Amino acid sequence: MPASIDQQIRARIEHFVSELDALVRQAAVESVSQALGRNSNHGERATRAAPAVRGRLRRKGEKRSSNELATLTSRLREYIAKHPGQGIEQIGKAIGTRTKELALPVKKLLADKAIRTRGQKRATKYFAT
Repeated sequence: MPASIDQQIRARIEHFVSELDALVRQAAVESVSQALGRNSNHGERATRAAPAVRGRLRRKGEKRSSNELATLTSRLREYIAKHPGQGIEQIGKAIGTRTKELALPVKKLLADKAIRTRGQKRATKYFAT
């Protein structure tokens, strides 16, 4: 009788391990697809990829489109209005964009007087006007 129980336990453990392995593989495929900006259900590009991901897909030195810049600028303005007093690193993390990509939109918003700053250099904080 004990050998039978041992066999049943081993069989259940092997079944559990195989199910777990399949789930881990599925999760890995989904996370890679998401990181590449692909819809994991269809293998197509997601309609709204993060700007940081789009930034990496451009060739070196290639300019952003005016639509992409306008979208990023409006997202930045909305975020600063909702979360005043944050630095550029915090803002970049929150909206999923590298700080380098935010330099031009920040300059545009400052020129349009849509935002104002307090502080200097890395201690600069942004506020909506």
